[in-house]
Amino acid sequence: MTLTEKEREKVEKNIGLIHKVIQDKLQPPYQVGMYSYEDLYQIGCIGLCKAASTDKGGTFSTYAYRLIWHQICDAMIYATRRQTKETTCDVTPYIAAEQEVTEELSDFRMDINRALEQAKADAPSSTCKGIEAICMMSKGYTSREIGERMNASAKLVCAWVSKARKYLKSRPEFAQIAAAYHQE
Repeated sequence: MTLTEKEREKVEKNIGLIHKVIQDKLQPPYQVGMYSYEDLYQIGCIGLCKAASTDKGGTFSTYAYRLIWHQICDAMIYATRRQTKETTCDVTPYIAAEQEVTEELSDFRMDINRALEQAKADAPSSTCKGIEAICMMSKGYTSREIGERMNASAKLVCAWVSKARKYLKSRPEFAQIAAAYHQE
């Protein structure tokens, strides 16, 4: 986008609007998804330049404020859609399939399996589904494949997994297992 001299002056005069929009519309520390404050500021600069190049009179700061905010919103919507398409649930398998099974690893698997079975026995239905999904992910299945097997969408599988992860983190036996195997 090429700006005229007059448009560049408007941008320079109103550059502080970008910080004001971010400060007014977002909560500190101004980290939104994958965007840091600096990213949001750059996106806001694009909105300010668009405002300067399309201004038809009136109160420029009001017009620019709205365009800056809309530019930031458009970027956040795009990033959310992109992330949704690209995201597979962030679940790191406890055990890589290629690892050799040693006695220590075998004990670890037994401890994990025992703790998972106990957690499933105590958990609500959707959390149980999430635990099952985590187990399937540790075997290499994607959330889409798990969803097909469980008659659910990939997004629902991710929601189950997220709920199950929170539940499992709150269970003391998992903290004990992690502590025991991290010390070795």
